[in-house]
Amino acid sequence: MQFLNIRNAFAPRTQYPASFICGSCRANNGRSVTISVVVHAKRTVSSKLRISERDGKIKDKKKTLQSPVTTEFRAPEPGGGAGSPTPQKKEVRGTWLFLKGQQKKLLALLSNLPLAIAEMFTLAVLMALGTAIDQGEAPDFYFQKYSEDNPVFGFITWRWILTLGFDHMFSSPIFLGTVALLGASLMACTYTTQIPLVKVAKRWSFSHSSDAIRKQEYSDTLPRASIRDLGIVLMGAGYEVFLKGPSLYAFKGLAGRLAPIGVHLALLLIMSGGTLSAVGSFRGSVMVPQGLNFVLGDVLRPSGFLSTPLDSFNTEVHVNRFYMDYHSSGEVSQFHSDLSLFDLNGREVMRKTISVNDPLRYEGIGFYQTDWSLSTLQIMKDGEGPFNLAMAPLQVNGDKKLYGAFLPLASDDFTNLKGISMLARDTQSVVLYDQNGKFAGVRRPNSKLPINIDGVEIVVLDAIGSTGLEIKTDPGVPIVYAGFAALMLTTCISFLSHSQIWALQDGSSVVVGGKTNRSKEEFPDEMSFLLDQVPEVVDSSS
Repeated sequence: MQFLNIRNAFAPRTQYPASFICGSCRANNGRSVTISVVVHAKRTVSSKLRISERDGKIKDKKKTLQSPVTTEFRAPEPGGGAGSPTPQKKEVRGTWLFLKGQQKKLLALLSNLPLAIAEMFTLAVLMALGTAIDQGEAPDFYFQKYSEDNPVFGFITWRWILTLGFDHMFSSPIFLGTVALLGASLMACTYTTQIPLVKVAKRWSFSHSSDAIRKQEYSDTLPRASIRDLGIVLMGAGYEVFLKGPSLYAFKGLAGRLAPIGVHLALLLIMSGGTLSAVGSFRGSVMVPQGLNFVLGDVLRPSGFLSTPLDSFNTEVHVNRFYMDYHSSGEVSQFHSDLSLFDLNGREVMRKTISVNDPLRYEGIGFYQTDWSLSTLQIMKDGEGPFNLAMAPLQVNGDKKLYGAFLPLASDDFTNLKGISMLARDTQSVVLYDQNGKFAGVRRPNSKLPINIDGVEIVVLDAIGSTGLEIKTDPGVPIVYAGFAALMLTTCISFLSHSQIWALQDGSSVVVGGKTNRSKEEFPDEMSFLLDQVPEVVDSSS
């Protein structure tokens, strides 16, 4: 530090804030000044000292000022070192401060409520589009249904759908990016808003001013009461009570303050599980006739970059039986598939009859009954057979299923082949037509009743169905279920009121005040009820 004898001032000059320096000066005689300086700094600190003949109270005024005298000393570095930080340290510190400032700006941006609302609205629109647009179909399907000649809403064509990935909406970059952005907003809000609120709520904030207590949402004065008696009453009402001298602080319902954090975490769990299902699962569908089998690995296809095959993909599935239940009106009410699972050694590891809403689960793989069809019509012809006639789906007006089979009759003209046509809507009955297309009769499978058509005796033995199965692995399902369970629990807890009460013993009276974040209309009645239970202190001298 340098001290310069200059005129009429003591002016410190330093690179550090002034609070780091404490100084005092005193004139001992006409030529010397005693200076006491306490330095809390790491670097060289310089200051100027100015002494004026006119203003300074020096005993010998005839004496002239000496030429400037310079004295220099250094405050020691911690650990004995000295000197200023290197440029590298300055650069690192500057970079750190810059990054910290950018972090605060980013958190403020992400925790913005309008941004979160916009993210949720965007997700809702994308999910609605994912529901309206058929998912996972071949490109030809979109070429035909969303052609450029007839765009949906005037602009949605196959180009938009395939380019933006809307044919697999829930694993598209746009959808996953929006989910990630919403998750970041939830975490930023939790970090910047919810956690600080909980920290403040957990503090024991005693009030030592009766005026401050009277400014609360609710306040009252107990004229002859003890603050300890008030504490006992509040404890009986479920409050956590803290006493410090004449002051009291009590609260209850802190879980209501913690619940919003739990709600955010539950939403993050749900979004994480849904994302994992979208990018880490396998899916496939298959239509298998009764009596046939297939290997899981031949059916399942990965849905994202996190999809990992399982050892159980080598499992072989055999359809033992497929059958349907019917309403009294003849409509199909339910359909069932009896499935057996076999390992690589041919050993049956599991067997179950599944139906709609009653799937089979095996080592993380779900088998769901989703559809059915007719595959084969089994008949006897002129006492010979049985013969299996393949059935094909026919397109007729309406959405009802209709399947047809054809039994050719001997003919020399193969260009004009004729035969017996058989139609069926389900496994209950078969309608037969002769080679001229005229109605010939109706027979039930397994009825064993013959019918003669164009000199050919036909017996319908069975209508064999095919089961439509949806097979998938979904690793995110447990996470989503846990998230929804936590969401329901924390949402209920968040309705709990966080109530705070302050009290101060002011002579013989007690000043009481309180506030709550919910149930503001009921809170005054609750406080009045509690204060009525505080006993009155009777003066023994009276």
